[in-house]
Amino acid sequence: MKQLICGTRVLDLSNVHVMGILNVTPDSFSDGGRYYSSKAGVENALVRAAEMLGEGATLIDIGGESTRPGAAIVSEQEEMDRVLPVVERIAQELDTIISIDTSSPGLMKAAGNLGAGLINDVRALLRPGAVEVVAQSSMSVCLMHMQGAPLSMQITPEYTSVVDEVMAFLNERVLLCKEAGIPVGRICLDPGFGFGKTLDHNLLLMKELDNVQLHELPLLIGTSRKSMVGGVLGKPVDQRLAGSLATVVYAVMKGAKIIRVHDVSETVDVVKMTEAIMNAKHV
Repeated sequence: MKQLICGTRVLDLSNVHVMGILNVTPDSFSDGGRYYSSKAGVENALVRAAEMLGEGATLIDIGGESTRPGAAIVSEQEEMDRVLPVVERIAQELDTIISIDTSSPGLMKAAGNLGAGLINDVRALLRPGAVEVVAQSSMSVCLMHMQGAPLSMQITPEYTSVVDEVMAFLNERVLLCKEAGIPVGRICLDPGFGFGKTLDHNLLLMKELDNVQLHELPLLIGTSRKSMVGGVLGKPVDQRLAGSLATVVYAVMKGAKIIRVHDVSETVDVVKMTEAIMNAKHV
């Protein structure tokens, strides 16, 4: 697929894109509370979004519900109260594709009305009404695989074949979306690193990432600062940059098109260097 239609904007997939993470939650494992709620928080979020765009991000992914392991579900209204003021300000002030990290149909619809172009759903539009909201919009959707729910997903996850089961789930969700009227030009996929998977599951999934290709749909990869990096390196969240960047190099070489990260500037450099090597020609 050559492009992803994101509302009024088009994402050119001839190059790899970096998606900057903007959490507006009080409890994100990485930056919880920094851009949360208040008027000052909204302004801080706008500044951070502008900073990430200046560093080379193409998309800003705004999330109002923490999906870290053990995270509790928040109400749809609370999530909307956190996210929509930030969406509105960024849509007014910045030139970017706005992605909404949510599973809530009400937030999807409201954010789309404010200018969001992509729904990044860790539950792959499983909540009632979610598929219909995206189908009736012009937004794209990223369908992610998750075994279980955030509150319990890391309690002894098991697979017969993690690659086959991830692909089977995503294929089922893609077919359902197509039947609902969402064209393939508005769908991307995320294998869900860290979502109901052990370290071994994550490493094998990354190793065989080029086999997680369905309907020629683009892959979005999110490994930034995650436990799979900590599990290999034995380092805390704030010391996982180098390990995260190693996964970015590998993912780009395996065909990933969107890289979701906290550390935008460093990731943009790594993506550019990796693509330059991959695209080198005989002289």
